[in-house]
Amino acid sequence: MRERRTLELITKKRLQVYSGRSHPALASDIANNLDISLGEANLKTFANGEIKCQFGESVRGSDVFILQTHAKRVNDSIMEQLIMIQAAKLASAKRITAVIPWFPYSRQDKKSAPREPITAKLVADALEVAGVDRVVTMDLHAGQIQGFFTIPVDHMTALQLFAQHYRDKGLSGEQVVAVSPDPGRAKMARRFGQMLEADLAILNKVRPEHDTAEVTEVIGNVQGKVALMSYDMIVTGGTLIAGATALREAGATEVYACATHGLFPGHAFEKIAASELAQVTVTDTVPIDPINRPANIEVLPVSGLLAETIMNIFADDSVSAIFAGENQLF
Repeated sequence: MRERRTLELITKKRLQVYSGRSHPALASDIANNLDISLGEANLKTFANGEIKCQFGESVRGSDVFILQTHAKRVNDSIMEQLIMIQAAKLASAKRITAVIPWFPYSRQDKKSAPREPITAKLVADALEVAGVDRVVTMDLHAGQIQGFFTIPVDHMTALQLFAQHYRDKGLSGEQVVAVSPDPGRAKMARRFGQMLEADLAILNKVRPEHDTAEVTEVIGNVQGKVALMSYDMIVTGGTLIAGATALREAGATEVYACATHGLFPGHAFEKIAASELAQVTVTDTVPIDPINRPANIEVLPVSGLLAETIMNIFADDSVSAIFAGENQLF
């Protein structure tokens, strides 16, 4: 009988990171943390608004990570990332991971009224159709968004980063109370309080109209304590500003707030600067204007956290181990 021959080929894995035009500074910091060069993505917008992408080197067989955050010019940045994903897919990338620190349309995660879309699901479908194999995101507004995908979704959180930040400031223990801005975030606030060995309080709020908030009551004891509000994102800041006023009226000595994503459109900076908030801490998942940013807003970097996550995915190691399994907060 003729001897059957086989061919074995051992290949090296290649990691390549590319950035859209929404937050190149964050992508550059991630690449520096990984000790690699950021990949060359030639992006162009034509006069009619159409976008073109061409990678400057081969991605065939590579583990490709495409970073894009979606804070400003949201629809353009979504389309740009979809085009980059398809370009990598058609160029025979082995695996494509969309790194989306701020997930777009995350507040439209369900039908709140008749004849409304579930736009977060639409974005998830579009990413999969474009050819993405995996998604990395941070502090989703709603946990069910993970279920909108049929591919793996790695969910990062900045909560431990904030907890360490406040511990370094000496804000922990009995003198502090962790505050949930609404009942829906109570589980996350309770976890935050445990990290700081602090009590828990909950604000009951109503929205009389879009992007406005009124706090009707403070549930829990905040008298004589420093209140730390934690949230996933700040848009106009109305929720946190109303919460700070209510907490001060209820006897809190100072009010701090933290949120992973700071969008700050319009006059949000001015409103926060004039509010009862002693300090607001956000991360750089979206670009923050360094010139107009008021003194009571500080920014923590997340490039190290995202770089570690990317490396673990590339090495097929556990991502949840980075957070000791504490990255699912819903």
